[in-house]
Parts: sequence; structure tokens; C-alpha cells
Amino acid sequence: MDGLKDFSRISPAVQTHIMRVYLSLFCILAASAFGAYLHVRLNIGGTITKLGWVLSLLEHVLSCPPYEHKKRFSLLLLFGILHGASVGPCIKSTIDIDYSILITAFLGTAVVFFCFSAVAMLARRREYLYLGGLLSSGFSLLTWLKNSDQFASSTVELQMYFGLLLFVGCIVLNTQEIIEKAHNGDMDYVVHSLILFIGFVRVFLQILSIMLKNSDDKKEKKR
Repeated sequence: MDGLKDFSRISPAVQTHIMRVYLSLFCILAASAFGAYLHVRLNIGGTITKLGWVLSLLEHVLSCPPYEHKKRFSLLLLFGILHGASVGPCIKSTIDIDYSILITAFLGTAVVFFCFSAVAMLARRREYLYLGGLLSSGFSLLTWLKNSDQFASSTVELQMYFGLLLFVGCIVLNTQEIIEKAHNGDMDYVVHSLILFIGFVRVFLQILSIMLKNSDDKKEKKR
């Protein structure tokens, strides 16, 4: 139990950085939720919003200097809104089927995300190197399963759960990398929160897909 309480390896400066990262993550998630809401109400999601979030991301990465914090954070929120609008069609379809699936998927993602982020913070600083190798092998296996016509019909559910496991592993890996970079002086909380946001969305959409499939299977059994 003492090991679970030992944050001594994380310096005060890194702890402050992590707080900024998660505060920024909360803001971009709120912006993304607003973007999804805009699609549900106004039907704005589509190719244009996808192009918009790609361009805002490129502007953020390629053109905006690191010292322009306000501009970079504004681009981060714009990215969140446009990305939320882009996944809005999926959100709207889920609401039309069963609103509770959307709520459960989001809460499940939040619990998984923050639990495994905590695991990453408690891990030893070199463990993420081994995790990176395992995840690379896992994604190679997942790609093979998806491209294998022989097993296509029998491994859909396996692919979905295995993909979820890999995305969760990426959360741990990304969190450890962010901590490691912060220890080495990289305190770019905007970029780091963007990395975690992408991981959060991946897990959320994967959980949502699994729950929708399970809902369809239950309906098929009742027929």
C-alpha cells in the first residue's frame, strides 16, 4: 500500500504540469461535447468540420509558436469543438437508439481513463518502454485480424475488445511519456492535453461501438 501512495519521484514542478494538462483536457472535452451538441441541434457535422479540425491541428503544430499560450489554447478549444461536431453523427445515432448507452459509455471511459492514468503515474519510469513494445505487437496482431478474410466473421467481437485493450494501454503509455518529458523539461501542457484527448476519444468510441453491438445482439435474440 505504501507504494500506491509514493509520488516522491514526481517533482512539484511536474505535478503542477500534470494538473495543467488535466485541466486543459477537461476544457477540450467540454468543447468537444459542445461541438457534438451543435451537430445534434443544427446538423453541422461532416466533411467540412473534419477538414476544419485537421487544419486547426496543423495550424497549432506547424505555425503557432510555443510561447503564444492563449492562441494555442484557443486553437485547442477550436479543435475540440470541430472534432466533437465531426463525431456528432455517431452521437446522434446513439441517442436515437438509446440515450443511456451514450451516458454509460462516457462514464465508463472516464473511469477507465483516469484509473489507468493513475496507474501510469505510479509506474516506474522505464516500464513504458516495455509497454511500447507490447502495444506495437498488439496493433500488428489487430491489423492482421482485420485484414484476414478467413476469420473476418468470427473475430469481430474479439477485434473490438482487443482494440479497446490496446487503446487503454496507449493511455498508460502516453501518460508515462508525458511525465517523462516533463522530467526532461518539456512542459508543453497544450500538446500533452491534446495527446490525452485523442486517447480519450479513441477509448470512448470503442466502448460506444461495443455497447451498440451488444444492444443489437440483444434485439436479435428477442426476435
